Amino acid sequence: MATSLARISRRCVTSSVSSNLIRRYLAAEAVAVATREAPKPKSEVTPSPDRVKWDYRGQRQIIPLGQWLPKVAVDAYVAPNVVLAGQVTVWDGSSVWNGAVLRGDLNKITLGFCSNVQERCVVHAAWSSPTGLPAETLIDRYVTVGAYSLLRSCTIEPECIIGQHSILMEGSLVETRSILEAGSVVPPGRRIPSGELWGGNPARFIRTLTNEETLEIPKLAVAINHLSGDYFSEFLPYSTVYLEVEKFKKSLGIAV
Repeated sequence: MATSLARISRRCVTSSVSSNLIRRYLAAEAVAVATREAPKPKSEVTPSPDRVKWDYRGQRQIIPLGQWLPKVAVDAYVAPNVVLAGQVTVWDGSSVWNGAVLRGDLNKITLGFCSNVQERCVVHAAWSSPTGLPAETLIDRYVTVGAYSLLRSCTIEPECIIGQHSILMEGSLVETRSILEAGSVVPPGRRIPSGELWGGNPARFIRTLTNEETLEIPKLAVAINHLSGDYFSEFLPYSTVYLEVEKFKKSLGIAV
């Protein structure tokens, strides 16, 4: 009899302990479910009907001003981050390299056949020249303009080399088959005669060029033209950044 009572008491204690554990477990689960954050619904962005359209271009390469639109030949290479504004004409075989700015808002700028304007150059033209000479900027054929140069209302005749960091002021004239050394400054109205090497600040005559040196001037322009052909084949005529913009718009739930 005593043994039977002991067994019954053990079963009761065991069942009561297990039921308490089950209650605690269920209570903890209920608290966890109650305190758990409900998932936030995905917010949809509805664009305003009068919002400004997306601009895929970033920096504009061709900037028309009034009735003037820059003209670029089919086989001319113009780097993607170049700015051409207003009365600018880029002829066949010429090239304008990265970061250059040709600003024809006041007067004409002409880049001749197989000429090149290298990196970070600034070409501008004034309303009028104080010397009475033509105020437009003319860079004739087979001309090489070195990087970081500044040209303003000047005339460069065929087959010339303008060294890097040079400055040509209003009305200055560089005659054919001439070379200007790097870092030179040509004052307003100064004329550099044909077949001579000039340099300095202000630019002064250094010596006469040899026949071999004058023959190398157009060869340099042609070599740069061939090099620009490699760059020309690598760039599309339009930007592909719009793909990233459309991807971003889809992530916001905006209809593309």
